[in-house]
Amino acid sequence: MYDDHYTRLNQYRSLWILVFFDLPTETRKERKIAATFRKKLLDDGFSMFQFSIYMRFCASRENAEVHTKRVKNSLPMHGKVGVMQITDRQFGMMELFYGQKPVEPDKPSQQLELF
Repeated sequence: MYDDHYTRLNQYRSLWILVFFDLPTETRKERKIAATFRKKLLDDGFSMFQFSIYMRFCASRENAEVHTKRVKNSLPMHGKVGVMQITDRQFGMMELFYGQKPVEPDKPSQQLELF
């Protein structure tokens, strides 16, 4: 009973951060800025979900706020960037398709967090 209760609570306490962006890439300078933004996301533990959508698992709301703040601190001057937090439970309800075939979402990679 306790384990089931804890798992349920944990699915609502742990979060996913999704970062969506559409950055200009017409000039060499714009492409470099976009590549730098992507690299900062990867360096902060985000994974590419689709080309302009990156995601990161966070064990708590406090941890998610730290990483959301890092994204905000690295925003490029131009383009559109969206940041959204959803619970692990909501993320688990996502339906994914390749073509018309449903697929299971990838399990989050194990991340080592140092304090």
